[in-house]
Amino acid sequence: MAIKIVFTGGGTAGHVTPNIALIEALKQENWSVEYIGSANSIEQYMIGSMAIPFHVISSGKLRRHLSLQNVLTPFLVIKGIWQAYFLLKKLNADVVFSKGGFVSFPVVVAAWLNRLPIMAHESDLTPGLANQMSFPFVDTLCVTFKLAKQSMRYQKKIKVTGTPIRENLFQGSRERGLNICNFRADKPCILVIGGSQGAQSINTAIRQALPQLLNNYQVIHICGKGKLDETCSSQGYKQFAFVEQELAHLFAASDLVISRAGANTLYEILALQKPHILIPLSRESSRGDQIQNASYFAAQDISYVIDDNRLDNTTLCTAIEAVFANKNSIIEKIQTLGIHSATVNIIKLLKQAVASSKKVV
Repeated sequence: MAIKIVFTGGGTAGHVTPNIALIEALKQENWSVEYIGSANSIEQYMIGSMAIPFHVISSGKLRRHLSLQNVLTPFLVIKGIWQAYFLLKKLNADVVFSKGGFVSFPVVVAAWLNRLPIMAHESDLTPGLANQMSFPFVDTLCVTFKLAKQSMRYQKKIKVTGTPIRENLFQGSRERGLNICNFRADKPCILVIGGSQGAQSINTAIRQALPQLLNNYQVIHICGKGKLDETCSSQGYKQFAFVEQELAHLFAASDLVISRAGANTLYEILALQKPHILIPLSRESSRGDQIQNASYFAAQDISYVIDDNRLDNTTLCTAIEAVFANKNSIIEKIQTLGIHSATVNIIKLLKQAVASSKKVV
């Protein structure tokens, strides 16, 4: 009988892509997979193409700042726990895997009430709010970096695994990526990733820098849904609102990557051994996790970092020239990290969790 695993996690693509990497591998081993998330969400959109059942529950966004919406959050979370509790019973799940995000907390609590084994994954150096709240209920917490373990509670629960990476990212074709963009093969290519929601400051700086950049480089710009600028149309510049299937080829075509410093995207960039520039979200716009991620690798001379409030076309062009000048040295330092996909390690832990719960593996 197939093992049934229920995934949860969402709110941003970073809370979904590691789940997708695991799902693809587990389906090859004939596991039965289902997903619990929010309605009209990034996770529903991304999981929708995978032909696995997607279930919607209520969830209140966990806000760190004062907001009238916080008054409703406890009631939405309680409703979500109730929905997830009966849903997990109905699905007869064997194990639950949580990637964090506000939708995950009700599912984790519901799994705990159902006495199911629960595994969670934290990508950042410091845990997000949903994962912090989930920690008491999970059996195993997987973290990406050794440094993350040092600052967390529940040490006995923590396993340093790395992050699952979609296998297809390693199978990209440079030639195909260049053809998708109608680019030349003899001119360096820059890939700009603004995240699933886009990054306005990065979009603005890139577009302002285009007259200078296009003299020496070609630019692939993933700018976010609703962020395309039809007035920017030049040979050597290709815009995408959002990319899924073709991302591996665009990575393969790129000589340098410019990105926010979300842990999952950063881990993929490192695994692909791409020289890069990180522009972390400011503390005013985030909990500071991206700043910590970027600072950690900048201290090792692996990542070139630009503060978001200092970002403009001048600082961007200066950074690009600096990274290209040190490209080979950066690649050598990335190689010493030994970054690899955590998929195999996490699947092994999942099997152990199911076995220890006295279910048949």
